Amino acid sequence: MTKTARDIGVAASEYPWTGRFIDIDGHTMHVLDVGPTEGAADEPVLMVHGNPTWSFYWRHLVSALSGTHRCIVPDHIGMGLSDKPADDAYPYTLARRVSDLTKVVDSLYPSGKLTLAVHDWGGMIGMAWAVQNPDRVARIVVTNTSAFMPNDDIKLPWQLKLARSPLGTALVQGFNAFAIGATVTCTEKPLSSAAKKGYTAPYDTFANRIATLRFVQDIPLSPKDGAWALVEATDAGLDLFAQTPILVLWGDKDYVFHPGFRAQFEKRWPHAEVQSWPAGHFVIEDEKEAVCSKIAAFVGA
Repeated sequence: MTKTARDIGVAASEYPWTGRFIDIDGHTMHVLDVGPTEGAADEPVLMVHGNPTWSFYWRHLVSALSGTHRCIVPDHIGMGLSDKPADDAYPYTLARRVSDLTKVVDSLYPSGKLTLAVHDWGGMIGMAWAVQNPDRVARIVVTNTSAFMPNDDIKLPWQLKLARSPLGTALVQGFNAFAIGATVTCTEKPLSSAAKKGYTAPYDTFANRIATLRFVQDIPLSPKDGAWALVEATDAGLDLFAQTPILVLWGDKDYVFHPGFRAQFEKRWPHAEVQSWPAGHFVIEDEKEAVCSKIAAFVGA
């Protein structure tokens, strides 16, 4: 049975919309799809979240843009208001995430260009999709993420490595430590209790936290890991966007995607417009007005 944000206790003041539900290979995916379908919406904004968030992360930007632009914001399978299948029913892999995103776009906006906005591991998912569909990309907005192969300048912090251990499994899936911890450690400015509830509400049981764990476990550390080849291909394809308008917005106090990741984007895309703040991983929370204003100007809202 599908649920709305109200059904899981998310305040209407934080997330006032009701999304749509679409079938993705037998699983129900929730997609926030709001804004006009004509005019400026000829180039909608596709927003791709990471872990352990959901479309809730993009709510401020949806509020800022949906008066002029169509906003398409999927919840990955296992996340947010989407189905949360067990391992035997769904492969929680990067390749499947990219396939799911392709099906969402093909279903809701089958032709034409769009603006791609990404955050966290949504950057790898979104950019893998973009590399496979470069003719569909009008602009790119990058916030605290990665689309690169591992190297000496961009390494996983100990917190993510812990999450891949047996102890981490117990903490992440048993006690919701990843989602709860993110509401404390991923901002410099304290979140309201309503916002904290919004981030953690979908992950209320052991079974409903499977994706927050599998996301971390799927990050490739060596060629033996399943996602390695797709990350390698995505990294190699970034040059396809050497002429694409790109906006890089960064929270420089992010302990996961630290400024070294931003420097990688600046090196690969020297034409990009870049701005950073002394903000955390959830940069759009710490610098809501500034981030939304920059993106609105970038897309012509």
